[in-house]
Amino acid sequence: MRSVAKEHRESRIKRHRRIRKNLSGSANRPRLCVFRSRMHIYAQIIDDVQGVTLVGASTLSPELRDTLKGKVKTQASKELGKLITARATEKGIKQVAFDRGGYRYHGRVKALADSAREAGLEF
Repeated sequence: MRSVAKEHRESRIKRHRRIRKNLSGSANRPRLCVFRSRMHIYAQIIDDVQGVTLVGASTLSPELRDTLKGKVKTQASKELGKLITARATEKGIKQVAFDRGGYRYHGRVKALADSAREAGLEF
């Protein structure tokens, strides 16, 4: 008998593959990819043509680790959106294609995307 968690994870991966068929990052418009675990959230800006991660950040990043103590996970995602945008602008990245990673555009994923938009990243 299969566990519910395993089925849920596999269906998320199927959704992500479906999304990735039509979504690709280039040098002009790299892909902002989101991964969400139970406790943390990770974001990377990827150039799929060269196969290179240009910028990466997570709630485990040293810049955020101290400021996130006592905050809700959604608030942590907002802070991560600001950090990833700051790192992207340092590298000269202004436009990205948003890859929600098979997750619903809801909660932490939405909070990260909205704060990145507010900080100046264009989707």
